[in-house]
Amino acid sequence: MNLFENFRIALRAITANKLRSGLTILGIVIGVAAVVALMSVGQGATSGITASVEGMGTNLVTVSGGRSFQFPGAASTAILYSDYEAILATVGKQAEVTPYFSGMTSVRNGDRTANATVTGVLPNYTSINSYTLSSGRQLNEEDNLQKDRVVLLGSSTAEDLFAGLNPIGREIQINGKAFKVVGVLEAKGSSGLSFQDDLVLIPLQTAYEVVFGAQAKSHGKNVVNGIALSVVDADQVDLVMTNVEFTLRREHGLTLTEDLPFTVSSQNQMLESLTNISGTLTTLLGAIAGISLLVGGIGIMNITLVSVRERTREIGLRKAVGAPRGVILLQFLTETLTLSVLGGVIGVLLGWGIAWGVSKAGLITTNVSSQVVILSLGMSTVVGLIFGIYPAYQAASLRPIEALKYE
Repeated sequence: MNLFENFRIALRAITANKLRSGLTILGIVIGVAAVVALMSVGQGATSGITASVEGMGTNLVTVSGGRSFQFPGAASTAILYSDYEAILATVGKQAEVTPYFSGMTSVRNGDRTANATVTGVLPNYTSINSYTLSSGRQLNEEDNLQKDRVVLLGSSTAEDLFAGLNPIGREIQINGKAFKVVGVLEAKGSSGLSFQDDLVLIPLQTAYEVVFGAQAKSHGKNVVNGIALSVVDADQVDLVMTNVEFTLRREHGLTLTEDLPFTVSSQNQMLESLTNISGTLTTLLGAIAGISLLVGGIGIMNITLVSVRERTREIGLRKAVGAPRGVILLQFLTETLTLSVLGGVIGVLLGWGIAWGVSKAGLITTNVSSQVVILSLGMSTVVGLIFGIYPAYQAASLRPIEALKYE
């Protein structure tokens, strides 16, 4: 008996019990759909994170408070504004440098109120972080020196506060104080888990003196949340990082053997770390979803065993007229593989539909890759093969005389 004949018999057996066959492959359908949907979400998040980080440029270096792998609750050393000045003096010809200080506070326009992260910045903050102006003007050095109450809004924040009205020249309240909107930034969109347009930027000195006050000081000195450096020559990123670390050690009286209480990282390092984390989570999501496939495989084995029992006389008759064990074994394996592959195809289509719906809803951008589809179909096929072997072996092992006597 050839493969086509086995497939024809398998289809006849499946269609003879449509409801039972449908319920049998349901576990495979759910498992494959879950694998496709969850892994597409994970891959979409990874792609978004990569695009977001790469959009800032591969020559970006950041200084942030605290060490990598620091224990929760451990005391961290504050980054001072004077650290920025020292770094600027050291690498000013090799990189453009900007500090920033952020804090949560209330932002209001009339009856529209929101808790937002307000960031005090210098004028070069937007250029270093690849933001462009949509309307109005950028913050300038005079705004910072004069501690002016002016604000630059991200596109999402402008929409939330003004609902489509032109915000330029209008006032908003930040922590109860009036600020004039002087500019709105172009939308960069959300990538992965990053929302890049929820911005409220004010001059750094204004942040120190008007908005945050003592919150932005440590032992009477102004602090910053971080320092960003855009290195002129990407080949000098490692050299700049070394110079920054040396400067911070000198400013805080640390020897070369002492732990640096700050994290100095490049964009490439950040991209690698985030990609590794996201890839691990994607694999974990796929593995969790794959458990459903095992449940579906058990269902296939159970129903195939029932089918073998129901068709015992048929098997005995076929053996009595000379059908070898291999033919019986292949027939039942073909039936289980047909069920699992059919379930896999339906599951892929369902998973793709779920991923498409998630993207259309704007929850997160998904990415259904050919690798995920091939992996899912391969898993469903392997599950059908593994869980079909035992029932097929049981069928092939029946003795003709005993099978013919079976009632």
